[in-house]
Amino acid sequence: MLSWLTTPLRLADVPVPSPAPGELLVRVLACGVCRTDLHVVDGDLPVHRPSVVPGHQVVGEVVVAAGEFRVGERVGIAWLRHTCGSCRFCLRGDENLCPSSLYTGWDVDGGYASYAVVPAAYALRLPVGYSSESVAPLLCAGIIGYRALKRASVPDGGRLGIYGFGGSAHLALQVAVARGYEVHVVTRSESARELALSLGAASAADAAPVPLDSAVLFAPVGSLVPVALEALDRGGTLAIAGIHLSDVPVLSYSRHLFQERQVRSVTANTRADAAEFLSFCSSHRLSVAVQPYALREANLALSDLRAGRVTGAAVLVP
Repeated sequence: MLSWLTTPLRLADVPVPSPAPGELLVRVLACGVCRTDLHVVDGDLPVHRPSVVPGHQVVGEVVVAAGEFRVGERVGIAWLRHTCGSCRFCLRGDENLCPSSLYTGWDVDGGYASYAVVPAAYALRLPVGYSSESVAPLLCAGIIGYRALKRASVPDGGRLGIYGFGGSAHLALQVAVARGYEVHVVTRSESARELALSLGAASAADAAPVPLDSAVLFAPVGSLVPVALEALDRGGTLAIAGIHLSDVPVLSYSRHLFQERQVRSVTANTRADAAEFLSFCSSHRLSVAVQPYALREANLALSDLRAGRVTGAAVLVP
C-alpha cells in the first residue's frame, strides 16, 4: 500500500497492516491534515516511533471487522488510540490524562496511507449526512474544539473570543453559535475573517471589540496568551487548545490574571467527548470548509498549512 513515513515525510510502498485481535482493518477514504501532524513531522513533538505514518483524522471502510463493527461500515479513527483503563485518571473519567495513553499518527501508524488499523474500542461511529472528506476534520479538529469550549466554561449567552481561525476554530465557532454565545474571532487572515462572519461570528478583526467572558486560543502562538488574557472580563477563562505552543511571555499578575482570570490547557480528548460531539453533529448540520488534496500531495498540504494558505481544513483523499 502507499504510505507516508516521517523523517522527513516521504512516500513509500509498504505492506498492508495486519490487525491484531480486537482491531479493525480499514481502507482509508479520507484523512484530515492537522496542525499536530505538522508538529510530528517538524520535530516540535518528541519522536515516539521513528518513521511513523502521520494522520489521525481518518475515515475508513471496514475491511476486517471486530467488536460491534461490520465489514463495509464507515468508521472514524481519531487521535486517542489506547488508555490503560485502570489508572486513577481513567477511573475518574479523565482517560485523556492516562500516563499510558497512545496516539494515532504519533505512537502508532496513522491515516496518511491506503489502509490503517484501529482497536475496535477506539473506533468511532460517524454521523450520517457528511461526505468522507467533510467528516474527517470532525475527528480531531472538531472534537478538540468541542473539548476546548468545555474547558473555556462559557456562561449562558456569554461572549467568547476565538484566537486563530483554521480547521478546528471554524467548527468550534458553529458549536458556540448554536449554543447562543456571542463569538468574536481574532485573526489577521482576510479569508478567515470572511469565513468566520459567514458562519455567524459577531465580529472578526485583529482584536476583540468587547470584554470577553471566555476565550479559546487555537493558534500555537504563546505570545497571544497575554493578549487573550487581557481581553478577558473579570472571572474569564482562557482555554489553550493546541498540543504544542511556542513560549509564553512573562505575564503581569495585575493585567493578565487578577480578578480571577484563569488559564486552562487542553490535553487530547476522551471517547465521551468524541461521542458527545459527533452526536451534536448528527442533530446540528455543520458546514465544514474542506480543501482536498490527493494522498500524493501530502507534502503540499502540510506546506500550505504551515504557510497559512489553508482556509478551513485540509484533507487527503487516496
